[in-house]
Amino acid sequence: MELFAGVGGFRQAMEGIQKDFGIPFDCIAYSEIDANAIKTYKANYDCANEVEMGDIVAFNSDMSRYDNLDFDLLTGGFPCQSFSMMGKKLGFNDHRGTMFFEIEKILEKKRPKFVLLENVKNLITHDKGRTLKEIIGRLESLGYKVFYDIFNTSDFKLAQKRNRCIIFATTEALPESFAFSAASVKSVFDDAAADIKSLSFQRNILDVLSKEVSRKYYLSERIKPTLLADGSKNFVSKSEINQIIARPLTATMHKMHRACQDNYYSDGFINSSDPEAYLEVQFSKDELALQPIRKLTPEEAFALQGFTKEFVFNARNVKVCDGALYKQAGNAVSVNVIYAVLYFIFVHFNL
Repeated sequence: MELFAGVGGFRQAMEGIQKDFGIPFDCIAYSEIDANAIKTYKANYDCANEVEMGDIVAFNSDMSRYDNLDFDLLTGGFPCQSFSMMGKKLGFNDHRGTMFFEIEKILEKKRPKFVLLENVKNLITHDKGRTLKEIIGRLESLGYKVFYDIFNTSDFKLAQKRNRCIIFATTEALPESFAFSAASVKSVFDDAAADIKSLSFQRNILDVLSKEVSRKYYLSERIKPTLLADGSKNFVSKSEINQIIARPLTATMHKMHRACQDNYYSDGFINSSDPEAYLEVQFSKDELALQPIRKLTPEEAFALQGFTKEFVFNARNVKVCDGALYKQAGNAVSVNVIYAVLYFIFVHFNL
């Protein structure tokens, strides 16, 4: 069961595990409220025999709906805005923060063997650690053993810095050698890399950037100075472009923030035969502004999360626009990270 599914990052990872190692994963139900995300989801997965739960709060208003829904694994990137450093960090005081309690209702009703959740890294420190302690306590009260750590997407062969808290919980007996951490998962993932065929492995951003894209993705001469600026009277930043490992994608990247937050690339960097040498050149802001500079395309944004061009092509075919695609990429879980965790649990330890 995939809750708060977005475009199905957990499911994409599961399908990869199934292709590479023959471990069957069948999705029986998914929840999502964003209409465009649902269009992208349905364009890429066969959902014909699955329960489309929609709004999880409304679905959970009648828990008898779960009577005939049986599953061993519940996944969910539950809404993170209430814990995010970019938000107001209201946590459980924000209605989005209460979505964990909807998960809890399902766990209390069905007690699946495995739970895999994702959220922003700030979840660990939010409210001086009390928020995470509350979540762990509630899971443990239902009989789960709980593990968590911060995982960085760039450690799992994707060219994006993206730190996320992954929570794994299980009712199953675990071997004595089971030690869940980002480091242990990465080590096992790296050892298995040669046998992994379904994922994209990226050394740096140049494995993602296309040399030729539509002119619509280029910054206008008018907007360049604003996006490249280091700040203003009320806002100070260090705006840099051509990040060899991309900054974290945001759900609002279509609004084009300054170059301290979003990712922009110059043609000089993209077409350089020696990008590292190119980056050593100290261009002034004025010199940078003279170069053609562009933002990421939706295809590139999705690639940084571990999705294929075909995935975006299928979404475009059902009329999902660029703005919605950027939002979906920014909200998605990184496929390689989830794949690595699933491999660690279900292949390496054979749980």
